[in-house]
Amino acid sequence: MEKLWNKEVEQRFFNEATQFATPEQLFYVADNDKYLAYWPKGYDGKKSTLQSRNALIGSFTEKWTTDLIQETVKEKGLFAVQGAICNEIALSNMSPADVVISKNNNLNQNPEDILAIIEVKMSIVWNWELQKNKLICIGDYKTHQGNPGLLRSDSMLKAIGKSINIRVSSSKASQIPIVIMGNTPITNSYYSKVDHLKSAGIIQGFWSVNPQPLDNDGENIKKTDNQGFYRFDSFNELKNAFANLLSEERNYFSSMKSKKELGQIIEKANKEQTYEKKAEVFLKLINE
Repeated sequence: MEKLWNKEVEQRFFNEATQFATPEQLFYVADNDKYLAYWPKGYDGKKSTLQSRNALIGSFTEKWTTDLIQETVKEKGLFAVQGAICNEIALSNMSPADVVISKNNNLNQNPEDILAIIEVKMSIVWNWELQKNKLICIGDYKTHQGNPGLLRSDSMLKAIGKSINIRVSSSKASQIPIVIMGNTPITNSYYSKVDHLKSAGIIQGFWSVNPQPLDNDGENIKKTDNQGFYRFDSFNELKNAFANLLSEERNYFSSMKSKKELGQIIEKANKEQTYEKKAEVFLKLINE
């Protein structure tokens, strides 16, 4: 598996889901009896809500992402684990990690074995019509009324909230990078927010693994100024990004101290002989 998100993946989801779900659970039914993945723009007929697809696409995208990440890390002898639990860093049975990269493939993890946490925020991107048991793509996300993936404000806020909860749960979470993986761009209202979250060390990136979410070479952001958001265009590009993410030990730190306290900490830390020891003392003192 070395392909990123595309129309074929979405077709596979529908084909697999129809084995245990009815068309009415997967598609909206329009006034003209058309079965549609999303309401097209301009459609003003009778509408219904469709909640039954959410759990199905959530399960599918988490498994798909786990398989994708496993391909990026298998040469290093690491494991992508879906639904990992680690109560010490707020990954409970009720709110597990979507995917972690770990030194082992156990469902119950220790913080020191987790090398990265990946939260998955994906959904169906294109609009599809079911015609006589055949799927027809009828447009990209700009042609329908839905806001898929990272284009949804609630998806962004949930991802940010969960990441902050992990970050403040324990000092053991301070060395674990967190990535939000999606299959759409983000809205421009979040450009500065994701860059700030990356600069602050809370989230190491909002990554899209959908190289061409728009048809006809539509406008599609590659990255924000500080790469808080980044779109991957090939498997190797993603593999290199994970290699870089895992190559160095990082430390998240946060505090609210007076300038005098901060100056004293810097002065004490600066007495150490190496950059690494200076950092160790600084991190120890700032968290006291």
